[in-house]
Amino acid sequence: MDAIIKADLYRYQASTGRKQLIKKLLNPAFLYTFLYRKTAKYSGSSIQGIFFRILKRHFGYLYGVQIPPTTKIGGGLFIGHVGNIVLNPDAVIGNNCNIAQGVTIGQENRGQKKGVPKIGNEVWIGANTVIVGNITIGNNVLIAPNCFVNFDVPNNAVVISSQCSIHPKENATENYIDFKYVTP
Repeated sequence: MDAIIKADLYRYQASTGRKQLIKKLLNPAFLYTFLYRKTAKYSGSSIQGIFFRILKRHFGYLYGVQIPPTTKIGGGLFIGHVGNIVLNPDAVIGNNCNIAQGVTIGQENRGQKKGVPKIGNEVWIGANTVIVGNITIGNNVLIAPNCFVNFDVPNNAVVISSQCSIHPKENATENYIDFKYVTP
């Protein structure tokens, strides 16, 4: 068993034996994590790569999870609940991170923060959180549920959702809504 899969398995039940692996493959979150690791390991043109990509795609649709094999995630990934998890292919996530349901880690398409996030070690990301832009999330950070994070977060911090604000802006959806259909 790969060391990185052992690290992930350990996060689910504090043991790494083959018996525990087989048992945890019945857990949808761990199964998807396992398939993600296998697709990241094997080339897309190898027999194993094709096999694991087909399985990952099937279970990704079934569980509502999209983690491309190019997303860099350290060992000890823990997905609390599957459902509506979308990670950008260029995102970087450190070791021992938790991701809850409804999390999106995406890119900013314009401006100073154009790009994708880099997330440190031991980061807990709460349900329905969105993290976007070329930002850095430090180590030992808790991001509470329902947060929109598009700013740097230092080490040893808690991010709590604040009151929404509205900022008037012409062309607010520029570079976000492409190929606009104009009704004849």
